[in-house]
Amino acid sequence: MKLAFEILLILFAYFLGSVPFGYIFTKKFTGKNIRQVGSGNIGSTNVRRVAGFKVSLMTQLCDMMKGLLPVAIVFVIQYNGINFFGEIFIYIVALAAILGHNFSVFLKFKGGKGVNTTLGTSVLLGPISVFISVLVYFIVKWSSKYVSLGSIFLAITLPVSEFILHKATPLFYYFVICSLLIILMHLPNIKRLFSGTETYSDNK
Repeated sequence: MKLAFEILLILFAYFLGSVPFGYIFTKKFTGKNIRQVGSGNIGSTNVRRVAGFKVSLMTQLCDMMKGLLPVAIVFVIQYNGINFFGEIFIYIVALAAILGHNFSVFLKFKGGKGVNTTLGTSVLLGPISVFISVLVYFIVKWSSKYVSLGSIFLAITLPVSEFILHKATPLFYYFVICSLLIILMHLPNIKRLFSGTETYSDNK
């Protein structure tokens, strides 16, 4: 029973993470297929380019919530003293939601970069590190004018700040995996940054 419940929670996190809100909202409000316009990415940056600020904000909030909700369920269960899960289970659930966004079953295992969903899964787990990384994101974005560079620095800051605050805890290793996933999904952007062809609004 315990194992079955754990598997169900992981699957719930993955399938919820897989819901492509950027695709759904853009289709609903503009009739356009977000994967065929702009950068082709389903994230809030491309949604803003194609469908405007309000739809982009809706996408951003929903992408964060689909990461937050499954983690919150496990968090509440553990907070109430129910020792149903192991120590690292909450991180597995969090990663399942992120992988769902990055490799959505509803989009033939294509997806977004996972930045907003990572922030959603992580805000209950390491709020101070999340706050610091978001602050770094805005500083880098503002100073460089590159959204993608800000996202990359956000990814690097997550594990670094957590290590400085609490050393090598399970949360630190979770943030290392999150960081690697974000950087992996930004490899095309990194290549364009080095070649000088990346633009401020181009977060493909």
